[in-house]
Amino acid sequence: MEKLILIIGGNLGDRFALIQKATVKLCEKFGPLFGSSSIFETEAWGGQSSGSYLNQVLVFQTDHMPNEILKIIWEIENECGRERVEKWGNRTMDIDILYLGKRVIDEKDLKIPHPHIAERKFVLIPLVEILSEFIHPVFGKTQAQMLQSCTDKSKVEKYQKSPD
Repeated sequence: MEKLILIIGGNLGDRFALIQKATVKLCEKFGPLFGSSSIFETEAWGGQSSGSYLNQVLVFQTDHMPNEILKIIWEIENECGRERVEKWGNRTMDIDILYLGKRVIDEKDLKIPHPHIAERKFVLIPLVEILSEFIHPVFGKTQAQMLQSCTDKSKVEKYQKSPD
């Protein structure tokens, strides 16, 4: 079993209800949560999206293969109304694999760890909340260290405290 760390969120529709729906579906596929951050409201980052996002980091233990995980999260995004119109555009649900244990994967459709973790406060703040000492397998830095050196100036505010 490996630690599967995901970030989920979106900026369209009932954002909170969609996070709840995606979480339930992820638990159906990967089993119980081993951790969850608070939900954060964040400014759009990059791309063409507008409006604030709600985001949350979830932690599971899994023995699923990486490409199987990717297939499952794409199915759940679709079940939550995701339409892939443009990269980094508006969306009801986006589920990204941040880490899968200490694995490093660099394929066309699958990059683990996620290549933009160190650049995004909306990813690092919830990671630090629940996994501050988790070490990035490529950079060799903790999440807390990466947040300290992150230059992203976008606004990230707690929307709802973690139920844990």
